[in-house]
Amino acid sequence: MGLVNLTRRHVVTKWWAAAALMLPFALIALLPAQQPAAPAASLHDPASVLAAYRHVEVASVSDAIEQLTGQRGYLSHRMQPLFPAKFAGYALTVRLAKVENHDPDALTGMLTAIDEGAKDSVYVMQVENGEDIAGMGGLMGTAMSAREFAGAVIDGGVRDVAYLRKIGFPVYATGIVPSTSVGHYRFESSNKPVTIDGVRIAPGDIIVADSDGVVAVPHARAAEVLALAQEMDFKEHSMYAWIEKLKSIREAVAKFGRL
Repeated sequence: MGLVNLTRRHVVTKWWAAAALMLPFALIALLPAQQPAAPAASLHDPASVLAAYRHVEVASVSDAIEQLTGQRGYLSHRMQPLFPAKFAGYALTVRLAKVENHDPDALTGMLTAIDEGAKDSVYVMQVENGEDIAGMGGLMGTAMSAREFAGAVIDGGVRDVAYLRKIGFPVYATGIVPSTSVGHYRFESSNKPVTIDGVRIAPGDIIVADSDGVVAVPHARAAEVLALAQEMDFKEHSMYAWIEKLKSIREAVAKFGRL
């Protein structure tokens, strides 16, 4: 009998020990999820801003811009990636004009803009009627990569794609073509606003891109767009489990107010 009592006491002791270990985790599970706050204190630090934007969904950024400004900030379906990529950076804008020429220096300004570009720049190039002209290729991509650009967005074609994929430099463009801009285009401007797909992009605007596409965030609205996009992300990511549990998207949308 003494052995039986000892065994029972041992089992009970082990049970209470296990329960004590599990109690904190059970309490944590009962606590309401806390929404991450926007890092407002560090929004004046460009690196911190980009770090935050790299962790939000581009779709949420797009929705946030539309809600706050009543305008769209996303580029159209024409803009496609060479490979799946996610990046954020500050727009370095360049525009090429369609001008037939024999001037060896016609595109020098385009190259100078790259050589003077800062780390985390996104090379945003508007190529006038450039769907069938490569606005950039492997050489320019190598220079951008060496200078630690975040990526490139070309309103025109791109070539040398095998090499760009090899070095892993992310490019969004309207298509892949083997042609050249040499002799057909002239550098018009850099670090001046450009308009792509009806979206005005100014130097220093934040460009974000992922598998859903490309969005331009006006620099002056970067803080509030980021905060709202983070809120939208939190709601959407929370909804997946609720939809699976309730087997109803309508109930989840009613609860979180996000679609």
